[in-house]
Amino acid sequence: MHMSQTTQTDIITLGAVAAKIPQLIPKVPHLLNGLKQAYLRTPSTPAGLGIAFEKAVKRNPDGMALLFEDERYSYQELNEWANQIAHFYLSLGARKGDVIAVMVENRSELLATIVALAKIGVTAALVNTSQTGKVLTHSINLVQPIALIVGEEVRKCVDEIKQDLNLAQDRFHWFANQATRQDAGSAPRDYINLAEKIDHFPKFNPPTTQTVQGKDGLFYIYTSGTTGLPKAVIFTHSRWTLAYGTYGHVLALDENDVMYVTLPMYHATGIVVCWCGVIAGSATLALRRKYSTSAFWKDVQKFNASAIGYVGELCRYLMDAPPSELDRHHRVTKMIGNGMRPNIWDKFKQRFGVKEILELYASSEGNVGFSNIFNFDNTVGFSPTPYAVIAFDKEKNEPIRDQNGYCQKVKTGEVGLLVGKITRRSPFDGYTDPEKNKSVILKNVFKKGDSYFNTGDLVRDIGFRHAQFVDRLGDTFRWKGENVSTTEVENMLCEYEKIVEAVVYGVEIPNTNGRAGMAAITLNDQAEFNDEDMSAMVNTFKKCLPAYAIPVFLRVQKTVETTGTFKYQKNKLKEQAFDPSKTEERLLVLLPGESAYCEVTSEIFDNIQAYKYRF
Repeated sequence: MHMSQTTQTDIITLGAVAAKIPQLIPKVPHLLNGLKQAYLRTPSTPAGLGIAFEKAVKRNPDGMALLFEDERYSYQELNEWANQIAHFYLSLGARKGDVIAVMVENRSELLATIVALAKIGVTAALVNTSQTGKVLTHSINLVQPIALIVGEEVRKCVDEIKQDLNLAQDRFHWFANQATRQDAGSAPRDYINLAEKIDHFPKFNPPTTQTVQGKDGLFYIYTSGTTGLPKAVIFTHSRWTLAYGTYGHVLALDENDVMYVTLPMYHATGIVVCWCGVIAGSATLALRRKYSTSAFWKDVQKFNASAIGYVGELCRYLMDAPPSELDRHHRVTKMIGNGMRPNIWDKFKQRFGVKEILELYASSEGNVGFSNIFNFDNTVGFSPTPYAVIAFDKEKNEPIRDQNGYCQKVKTGEVGLLVGKITRRSPFDGYTDPEKNKSVILKNVFKKGDSYFNTGDLVRDIGFRHAQFVDRLGDTFRWKGENVSTTEVENMLCEYEKIVEAVVYGVEIPNTNGRAGMAAITLNDQAEFNDEDMSAMVNTFKKCLPAYAIPVFLRVQKTVETTGTFKYQKNKLKEQAFDPSKTEERLLVLLPGESAYCEVTSEIFDNIQAYKYRF
């Protein structure tokens, strides 16, 4: 997501802000209501998803809460379903502070379960449904759940690791891969059929909803860990309320609105940002299991959607699709998400008739957020939270400090590291691992004793508390809307018998979002790659890595260059990337739709640069 294409016109002035005020006026009552809920909260106020959802039920009981395939649930129906799940878990002795792992693809059962657990103060660990093997075992055991809720669609992956999970036999709960409200299905031998079990439980709101406080855990969301295994980030009810009060109300949806979401609900953009906008307006969520370019505008029409949730990749796929009469045959005027690239921002609005792009910036673990409330182009928006953009030395990979040891803010128009001030009102909730917490906190930034959260992101300060996202630093990069951990991929590549060492980094492909994975690999003595290896490697990588983490490019090295402190020379590798004219070494690429690597010839390189392949 490189944003070097800034022009002076992106700098935001007082006049530009003043010109936007008339558009904002109609939203002010809604915004103030949201901000009141977001900021008049303490860690011990009753707060969160359960309370907000019950309020939406009161406001719009018969309005549609959820559309999925051919299923339709009103707020009343979805609430009663969630209550039955909640009462069932209360009967098992589940209580505040417990964790239940949930591994279900985007469908109605997932949302009913999430509302249910929120109401009883149990933290839902939202397991990435594309995980398998060691990574999946780690993710589940890490949060010490009292139960695991499995959708039939991912049961095979769970069966493979069942014996490695620290869970009692009777705590594997199951939803059939169908509309279980209509037909509960029959569970496999060693699973308990949740749809059947909850049937006898009451439909009224559990009394626990009002006892859930801001400081209580709502979700665990998994992000890529630098050790190579996922980290679980705690998302509290208080943070959810902040998102609900800000992003949720900025969007200003109402009971006639339908938001279409194809993003995975185990990520914060889907489950927090998109859904809280729907709940805030008692609007309708139209959910799709997995994103599809060809089905996108057909679904928008089918569900009569007026808003969509996005990440940058999704926008690019839609722009790449051939024009069709469906492009404008809809009532979508608003979208919310992150990662919209400046070079397609305006084209996207023109082609699809969208008027408002609520681009935002937030991380699952961070304490600083931006949202585009003034509807400017090419910006992650405005931030009310205390933050700074500080000068950063890319070579040394650290902030620049003056002779007194303090950091410097960059000037308007310049790029620097985004850091969020840690205060009582903008706390840092952190990771499950206290060691990891220490490493992301910067001390004595501008004065003695202050502390800031290091986002690890470079942004451009464009004035008036607005920023533009520029790049990610560190040991993770984004590809296909997912965070890829370089260490995890390095570890897994060495499972291939001929590879002894791997250095993984992200490289930019023109006209794509994020960075594609590239690995500089060293083979064991005397080993050479033959034709058979080209497809055998892909098969091995597929077994131990999700599709988005499989390296697109390989660079076969004799030895791995390291610096004096034995750090890999990633900067040089990134700079040379996959250009055959910059290195004598063998370069391989896994082209879209292929099942084997092939050589990067100068012709293939030129075609990649000319965007002939759709990565």
